[in-house]
Amino acid sequence: PEATRLAKIPDGAGFWHRIGDVGYLDDAGKLWFCGRKAHIVTTPTARMYSVCCEAIYEGHADVFRAALVGVGEAGQQEPVLIVEPEAGRFPETATDVNRFRQQLLDIGRASDLTKSIEKILFHRAFPVDTRHNVKINREALSEWAGRELAAGGA
Repeated sequence: PEATRLAKIPDGAGFWHRIGDVGYLDDAGKLWFCGRKAHIVTTPTARMYSVCCEAIYEGHADVFRAALVGVGEAGQQEPVLIVEPEAGRFPETATDVNRFRQQLLDIGRASDLTKSIEKILFHRAFPVDTRHNVKINREALSEWAGRELAAGGA
């Protein structure tokens, strides 16, 4: 109830509805979508926006999709990139994992938006909403990433 109340903004003629998306207008007046407010990763030094960061890695030929998640408490999160490789491209050996990870780290270091991402994990199939195969369950991925990192992954 409280979240619903906060999402409705009266303007005298009706209501505006906050939907939880974040973005900005550039100097040319173009609207840039950056992701969902709930998916912002907040580290001690930055706010990282999911869509902006993920797009950088999704240009790699072997990446089907990527998800940026935060591990830890908001404000102190560690950014972790989780990659679902293209079909048939999952790295099976330690050598393959290291090679793929290094390629992605190199891509990330080339951008100010992603140069702080040092942890990259590979996942065979992202948990998604069964109604639409594109709505990634980032909360589940974040918990999975926390367990993987605690076990020595990435």
